[in-house]
Amino acid sequence: MTVIDSIGARATDTPVVLPRLVVIGTGYLGATHAACMASLGYQVLGVDVDEQKLATLAAGGVPFFEPGLPELVRKGVESGNLRFTTSYAEAAAFGDVHFICVGTPQLLGSQAADMAYVDAAIDSLAPHLDRKVLIVGKSTVPVGTAERLVDRINALTPEGVDVELAWNPEFLREGFAVDDTLHPDRMVFGVTSAWAEQQLRAAFGPVLEQDVPVVVTDLATAQLVKAAANSFLATKISFINAMAEICERTGADVTDLALSLSYDDRIGGKFLKPGLGFGGGCLPKDIRAFAHRAAELGVGKSVSFLQNVDEINNRRRERTVDLAEELVGGRMAGLRVACFGAAFKPNSDDIRDAPALDVAHRLYRLGAEVSVYDPEAMANAKRVRPHLTFADSAFAAAADADLVVLLTEWTEFCEIDPAVLGTIVRQRRVLDGRHALDRNSWAAAGWEYRALGRRH
Repeated sequence: MTVIDSIGARATDTPVVLPRLVVIGTGYLGATHAACMASLGYQVLGVDVDEQKLATLAAGGVPFFEPGLPELVRKGVESGNLRFTTSYAEAAAFGDVHFICVGTPQLLGSQAADMAYVDAAIDSLAPHLDRKVLIVGKSTVPVGTAERLVDRINALTPEGVDVELAWNPEFLREGFAVDDTLHPDRMVFGVTSAWAEQQLRAAFGPVLEQDVPVVVTDLATAQLVKAAANSFLATKISFINAMAEICERTGADVTDLALSLSYDDRIGGKFLKPGLGFGGGCLPKDIRAFAHRAAELGVGKSVSFLQNVDEINNRRRERTVDLAEELVGGRMAGLRVACFGAAFKPNSDDIRDAPALDVAHRLYRLGAEVSVYDPEAMANAKRVRPHLTFADSAFAAAADADLVVLLTEWTEFCEIDPAVLGTIVRQRRVLDGRHALDRNSWAAAGWEYRALGRRH
């Protein structure tokens, strides 16, 4: 058997057998976690109800874009450390530690998180368990979910079988998920016993050997950490975007303002990037679910500011369209607009709640002929916005354009030579929705440059 000699800060001199890991849910979080753990030498079994997704993974492919992940999946499959199944009975027989990595999307017609996938995972696994194991929640859930799941597990597990539940929130950034898994900046273990902590330390042994800070806490706190972190980051983004609106009204420059704030070490410069705002599958739905849960607990007023954070963020999309209209003289109908980007951020093909694609759609509704290009998100964008025109390259999108709008700050867009691009457009007008372009270079090439909150 494979053993490790150290399992982190509380390791003993006794070698610890590597536990066998089950990862339930093989979407973005689950596939990343499974492949990374397999790369560290663990035997990992991925579980999902989507047979097509499992077939892709078992063949060494990944059904979404994440740098570095396909290589790890192929390595895990080829080594035999990583396998996949639809069978919960097989998972129960195999695993010592079972990670719940299913999605918790926003509930249709509500601000709340949808717990159906989490509940289904527990309902499918628990009846098959026949020995003491640890179930570990990694999905982002409303506080109180773990306590409810303990009752559910106890009711469904066969009599005499001892199962414990822990919570280990994830902090993955799309585009950097592999590095965030293998080299996290911290880990949080929500546990109810020393045994559960020991199992978690064994399940992350090679990671913890890097002296990663570990916070050992209760279940409630562990569930709150991700929601609190995302709420803080979202607030910081919306704060600087609110300042951008003030700058526009007063003639100040939000970039200089953000730079000035960043030198205060109490504030720092991270997430003080003004622009189009946040999107994706985490921040928007997480802050809404957090506020909804706080209201259920009777303390909604304590986080009522999150509604303003959400509103400020969404208003950036409207303001971007307004600025585009100003830039072209007030009338968008009949003009050709090149939209650079569709994903909610670079190094991702995720278009969930993507500001970029929303702005492209709004420009289309104003009568513009909109041509969109994104290095990775084209297939997903075409699926949800089939009425838009999609180009094969940035230059193809910009051909004869009256306006170029940067909506996702992919490196290839930031490195475009504005002089060369200027030879194929109809009008040299650019709207930098992400404050990612070198304004001086574009102006020197004859472009009229505008960005939210910047002097022009």
